[in-house]
Order: sequence, then structure tokens, then C-alpha cells
Amino acid sequence: MSSRGRFITFEGLDGCGKSTQLERLAGKLRAQGLAVVVTREPGGTETGEKIRKLLLDTRTAGLDPMAELALMFASRAQHIAEMILPSLEAGKIVLCDRFTDSSEAYQGGGRKLGSESVIELHRVLCGELQPDLTILMDSDVGASVERARRRNSARSDSGASNEGRFESENRAFFTRVRNAYLEIAKREPQRVVLVDARGTPDQTQGKVWELVSARLNLKASSKKAQNVR
Repeated sequence: MSSRGRFITFEGLDGCGKSTQLERLAGKLRAQGLAVVVTREPGGTETGEKIRKLLLDTRTAGLDPMAELALMFASRAQHIAEMILPSLEAGKIVLCDRFTDSSEAYQGGGRKLGSESVIELHRVLCGELQPDLTILMDSDVGASVERARRRNSARSDSGASNEGRFESENRAFFTRVRNAYLEIAKREPQRVVLVDARGTPDQTQGKVWELVSARLNLKASSKKAQNVR
């Protein structure tokens, strides 16, 4: 690896299991002796987490789609300046749960704002920063959303913050989101890699690790570690 770190993002529908896979990947990379930063969007910074509460709370259901998009990028701009770029410059691997692809899929596709405004905002606010690798976890629309709704219901019952605003959308919304993701993958095949997340978490983890270890040239060291054990 060069002195600059690597920026790896996880994308997919709510409830597809990406957050779980991101944490598992972080553990395996740390076991390789690598410095890893785990973060998320919206959020990742103190300011970003405040914006996240506003964006995901069901009580802001009437938020205008363009205002929603602007808030996403406000959180992202702070995230890049405060956490992502400094970590990359320090040579760390940054694993991020969602990035601009989510805005293109959810606001561009789901909210029908189109890709052009998202891409332009990224150019203005994020500059040339793009993930080195994006893992797009593809899953069944109905199953993923139902899982996300159960998760958020359990969070609410336990007294945790309510983050169910997007999960309250209908199936047509999430179908548009998935289709937008697939278009991004078709447009940028070198960066975005589709991973079928319909299997067990262990099966998905195997696919993710094979992909990431190859991109980071970790296969040799991984096999050596296995031999030591």
C-alpha cells in the first residue's frame, strides 16, 4: 500500500446487512495489522451526527427533497474535511457506511431528483474525492426493507433514537433506489463492485473479504497468517 490510505465504501438498501459486513471487514483488516477508521453517513462527526438525527427522524417526514439532499451534502462536506481526508493522509484505511452513491440512489433515484444535481454537488463540495472501492450489496427489496423496519422498531422500543424516516417509504421508492444503484455500478464498474447479499452473513463476508484482500494485495499475507495458525 502507498503512503495514502484507502477509501472503501459500503452501499445498498436499508437492511441489506452492509453495516454488519463493514464491521466484520474492519476486524479482519485490523487483524492484518492495518490502521482502520470506521465511519458512516450521514454522520461521522459531531456536526454530522446532529444532521443525521434531523434527516432520519420520522418527525421530519415533510422535509423537501432538495433540502434533504442539501443536508446530506452538508454532513458529507464536514465529514470529508474533519475525518475522511485527514485519515487518508495519515495512511489509514477508511471504511464508510454510505457516501455520495447513497445520495444519487436515494435522493436522485428514490426522490426522483435525478443524478445531475447530485453529481454537481459532489463536484463542488467533495472535489475529486472518490472511493477507491465501493462494495454495493445487492439484496431483495422487500426482505431488506422489512429487516430495516424491524431493526428500527426494536431501537425505538429500547428508547434509542428514531431513524425510520426512509424505511417508512413504499416499495416503489426502494425499487427506484435499487435501480439507481445498479445504474451507478454499470457506469463505474472499476470502482463499484456488486456483491450478492442474499446469502448468510458468513457467505457474504467471504465474498467481501476475497474482493477487498485482492484490491489491497493482502492475499499473500492472509495465507501466511493462516499457515501460522
